[in-house]
Amino acid sequence: MKKEINRRDFLKKSVPISMLPFLIGGFSFRAYGRSTLLETLVSAAVETDRVLVLIQLNGGNDGLNTVIPIDQYSQLSTLRSNILIPENKILKLNNFTGLHPIMTGMNSLWNDEKLSVVQSVGYPNPNFSHFRSTDIWLTASDSNVQINSGWMGRYLSEEYPTFPEGYPNTVMPDPLAIQIGSVISPGLTGYSESMGMAITDPTSFYNLITGTYEPAPNTPAGHELTFIRQVAQNTQLYATVIKAAAAKATNKSTLYPTTGNSLSDQLKIVARLVAGGLKTRIYVVNLGGFDTHSNQGGETGTHSTLLGRLSIAMNAFQDDLRLLNVEDRVLGMTFSEFGRRTNSNASGGTDHGAAAPLFLFGKNVKQTIVGSNPIISGSGNLPMQYDFRSVYATVLKDWFGTPNAELKKVLLKDFQLLPIIKNTLSVRDDVATIPNNIELHQNFPNPFNPITKIPFTSNGSHIEIKIFDSIGKEIRTLISASFSSGKHEVTFNANGLTSGIYYYRLQSGNFTQMKSMMLIK
Repeated sequence: MKKEINRRDFLKKSVPISMLPFLIGGFSFRAYGRSTLLETLVSAAVETDRVLVLIQLNGGNDGLNTVIPIDQYSQLSTLRSNILIPENKILKLNNFTGLHPIMTGMNSLWNDEKLSVVQSVGYPNPNFSHFRSTDIWLTASDSNVQINSGWMGRYLSEEYPTFPEGYPNTVMPDPLAIQIGSVISPGLTGYSESMGMAITDPTSFYNLITGTYEPAPNTPAGHELTFIRQVAQNTQLYATVIKAAAAKATNKSTLYPTTGNSLSDQLKIVARLVAGGLKTRIYVVNLGGFDTHSNQGGETGTHSTLLGRLSIAMNAFQDDLRLLNVEDRVLGMTFSEFGRRTNSNASGGTDHGAAAPLFLFGKNVKQTIVGSNPIISGSGNLPMQYDFRSVYATVLKDWFGTPNAELKKVLLKDFQLLPIIKNTLSVRDDVATIPNNIELHQNFPNPFNPITKIPFTSNGSHIEIKIFDSIGKEIRTLISASFSSGKHEVTFNANGLTSGIYYYRLQSGNFTQMKSMMLIK
């Protein structure tokens, strides 16, 4: 006699839950849910009303042609002459930094005080494999550690610990997170199992709303496909609420392009669901094509086209949120698995690199550039100024109000918080401005062999100084302690290291400063 299995067992044993997409606007769609244990948080609008939209730029975006260090234009012209942006075409954010000329939409966001730039974001000891580096970003692991859960999945597991039992429910009838796109994100995997609920619609978002699906071929395999589609659609726990939300709102912005921009199409869906009242916390969308090893182009070309699509989509989305009266609820963030090298190659492209800028956008971000322009001291990689997990920590704490204990469990260790978000939900112990009387000075002698001194000025706060090599590998922590107010110095002995450029970075609270030095043997 066969043992009867319930729907959850059927889905878990027949197909991995995270592998069951349905399509929205032509894109694969995955949904994630919440437990009943946080009813008090759910009932507080300030806790449940906020939304995070993650835009993944697949392939490794070239940061130097995206956020351009105008003050180092001569170095750029030497290292990447075949993809150089004309200096008079750069869209200036200030006298030192600007955007690619195609990014007029994002320049408008900046002018409207709805765009924040974080410079030179990466992680220690970078990995230049697309797959591994993407895993590192999505799991928030150290580069030498492999884990199976994702940072968003751990956050969901902490907030909703009994998932998937009892979902949806009257406390949280909506999915918590929605992924639009065909890429399965490790970032949305919880501690013990996928946070995904089985949702399959065969064609599009609009077919989801009407409950129709694409007919399968009139063959035995086609008949089986039809049955699978019907089962998946019938077992969809969240279809009703998603349909209801979609039916309540219509996109209002006229800035969306009509064709040729898949990111725009995805963000239109997000805007519609947010405006329709869906309580979903996290949306993930994708734009691919950033692996520009050849024919990258400068003012025009492949990379320019991609940045244009990103800029248009972000600006139209923000305009739509404004017109739909929901822009107070939404914070957006871009990320890519790594940046590109400072120098272009003979094929008119750039190779895999380390750190790169990322953007946060929305009505509740500060119009700011966090960090300084990257140091371009030769061909190779850009040194990291900010760990990407500091951005995650800032979003989780300041946007979602995540408690410190939960924050550390989600991100596995402590990270500095950055001055990005207005109207935060957290109580910050640090000061979200550049602290007074703290500075990193140039080492002496420089060049050196093998000993040099690194001076710094303290304001009495905790100071950390680390050394990195030219590819971003962390070499040493020189100091990590509190110092009295005034000028101090620390000695760096490079015995055993090879000649070349090294970087030293000072971090104190949310303040970071980096400089370069030359070892000659």
